Amino acid sequence: MFFCLCLFSAAGCRGPVEIVAHRGASYDAPENTLASVLLGWKRGADVEVDVYLSKDGRIVCIHDATTKRTAGGVDLRVKDTDARELRKLDVGSFKSKDFAGEPIPFLEEILPTIPRGRKLYVEIKCGPEILPVLQPMLVQSGKLSQIVIIGFDLETVTASKKLIDVPTYWLKGTEKTKDTKEWIPHDPKLIQMAIDKGLDGLDVHYAGVTEEFAQAVKAAGQKLYVWTVNDPDEARRLVRLGVAGITTDRPDRLRAQLKTRTAIRQK
Repeated sequence: MFFCLCLFSAAGCRGPVEIVAHRGASYDAPENTLASVLLGWKRGADVEVDVYLSKDGRIVCIHDATTKRTAGGVDLRVKDTDARELRKLDVGSFKSKDFAGEPIPFLEEILPTIPRGRKLYVEIKCGPEILPVLQPMLVQSGKLSQIVIIGFDLETVTASKKLIDVPTYWLKGTEKTKDTKEWIPHDPKLIQMAIDKGLDGLDVHYAGVTEEFAQAVKAAGQKLYVWTVNDPDEARRLVRLGVAGITTDRPDRLRAQLKTRTAIRQK
């Protein structure tokens, strides 16, 4: 079943908030592996994974453009490497010896694991060249209604929305000012840009979300998701602002800590 959090206040319930496991339950299992994905499902969350297209046209789940960080220093550029070579790598040991031998998964291996009522957030890390492979894969999986597409490249997610008509959100980060080192609030102009491209909303770095920005997104009829939040106090602030979902490395811990001021509601 799918679980969400519902915040109660004097004004009543503000609505369900999705908890999304960042690269799977990546605090406790190696990111973007089958182990982290399965753990994310087990902990009652939706799951997010990153995808690239390999040299031979296979969709693989990995965050970086190269394998160096997660494969023990073996430095292969994903787009220039055949899937069979990528699959030989151990991307579990960097997290713990308990995950030694964990391979880079194919997206087609992840799709059948999506439980009823849950959603898989697919973050496109490359360009639109992945879409002719991604679209038929999602359709044939029978899980299309449980897929959400996200990505930083506006043109790629726009093309994806046109080809794959599922909820699609534009990822945006933020930075700190050079003098005060304070986070820069997100520009409300982003909202209209997403609308103009036919997208369903924004998925932004949490630190740039102000009350004014959150209200503007809501007023525009868009959805607002945030990443990556592990601090329960920050999560509570964002829930109060009415975000649709929170991406976190520790879905079980965040949910448990939010329970102090929220109630779990089954949907």
